[in-house]
Amino acid sequence: MQIQITGRHMELGEALRGRIEEGLEAAVSKYFSRTGDANVFVSQQGPFVEVDCNVHLPSGIVLQSSGKANDPYAALEVSLEKMEKRVRRYKRRLKDHHTNGQAALPAEVAAEILIQSRDDEAEDSVDTGMEIGDAPLTVAETQVQIRTMSVSEAVMQLELQDVPALMFRNASHDGLNMVYRRPDGHIGWVDPANTPRN
Repeated sequence: MQIQITGRHMELGEALRGRIEEGLEAAVSKYFSRTGDANVFVSQQGPFVEVDCNVHLPSGIVLQSSGKANDPYAALEVSLEKMEKRVRRYKRRLKDHHTNGQAALPAEVAAEILIQSRDDEAEDSVDTGMEIGDAPLTVAETQVQIRTMSVSEAVMQLELQDVPALMFRNASHDGLNMVYRRPDGHIGWVDPANTPRN
């Protein structure tokens, strides 16, 4: 497994780097022979240290975990424990949702965008009661693959990636759908009018 380790606002010693590599390799290779690559971020946040792990499996799945503690080793152990739990859960769900030998479905890439209103556009728009400087800046931070999957697979991805929302192409009708985590803790599903792609 290729692991990139980055320290933010702190220096990382060789012993910590070694423990990160050893622990992450053990957590993932225990369940998968092909392990992919990983990014680990260790950052100082006031009196706490936070360790964020992102593992990219060859299947295209991204597993994320984080741990926070007073000590970098303790934060790492919390993060590794969560990662192993996610890997184990993913492996179990793969067995439960076996696709009977079907090939992996294609994925699309949603481009990184930055949308910012210009002052001259703001003058032509309808009066919203907001000052020009009050308008929020809309930012999409990363490039994301929009994979084709079933709704149950999308819910599994949402839980494994620990993200608030996930957009996907529904395998049953090829339209864009979204699953999201509701404020009450349940999961919502948006299926806009079953519109197929062109």
